Amino acid sequence: MFKELRIVVVLPAYNEENTISQVIESFYKVIPEAEIWIINNRSEDSTEIIAKEALLRLNCKGGIINEYRQGKGNAVQRAFNDLDADIYILADADMTYPADQVRILMAPILSNDFDMVVGDRQSSGSYASENKRPLHNLGNLLVRNLVNTLFNANLIDIMSGYRIFNRRFVKNYPILVEGFEIETDMTLHALDKNFRILEIPISYRDRPRGSFSKLNTFSDGSRVIYTIGKILRYYRPLLFFGVASLFFLVLGLISAIPVFEDWVKERYINHLPLAILAVGLEIVSIILFAIALILDSAAYHQKKIFAKDLLQQKTEII
Repeated sequence: MFKELRIVVVLPAYNEENTISQVIESFYKVIPEAEIWIINNRSEDSTEIIAKEALLRLNCKGGIINEYRQGKGNAVQRAFNDLDADIYILADADMTYPADQVRILMAPILSNDFDMVVGDRQSSGSYASENKRPLHNLGNLLVRNLVNTLFNANLIDIMSGYRIFNRRFVKNYPILVEGFEIETDMTLHALDKNFRILEIPISYRDRPRGSFSKLNTFSDGSRVIYTIGKILRYYRPLLFFGVASLFFLVLGLISAIPVFEDWVKERYINHLPLAILAVGLEIVSIILFAIALILDSAAYHQKKIFAKDLLQQKTEII
């Protein structure tokens, strides 16, 4: 039964000529029955040529998909759209994730106990010791705590790029992000839609000498935070707009303090501009609260439709 499954390894690659051949070889050695697909994301070096040579030399199933829209999110979206499989293995092409642990990560998917398995770099301590960018460690911690708080979860590695998916998750995950925030978006989608997530500790090593990260601590970090903000707005609108409503409510009350004092002391309003401002702020607060209630109801209804569609898909398969 295992041999009948179609398994694909998805390797997004942008200028990875120094490592792509070793990554292909390492996955082929551990899981030779899988197809290995390199998503060449506008590489300007010899990544595509070296990858083709490695696939040909190993007589490995798979190939090269050229995605000309820049960004890891676009590369993953192309792979998920074009490749039809039962098991999807997503990893980076920079030799940072261990291919020899892939079968351990696959096991919970094969037993149909989980929809997404994440290679947890944090629990073993290898990411903290190997990663040479302390601001990335801090960013990971901040994002993890925020996501766990918002979704009442207990995840450890929100941003790991080593993940295994079943077909059910992949074909019901609309990718709307373009860059390195893709991992955060995957996690948030899974949490919001109640997909089953499991984290398994893995070893992690930093990029080898001569290989350079495409991440930018500040720009990519800001994208991740922006993605979380969008998720709040789309999937937690009651919290997002409720907080905004409370902010304007408090601001309006503070602005109205001199107005109340005028009325109590003189039965006359001397601070007319402040009175107008206070009324305007309170109107904005009411509007935002109404938006929060409406969008929260819409989000709940959308979840019901999504769950019903998943159930319908399962019924059709049976």
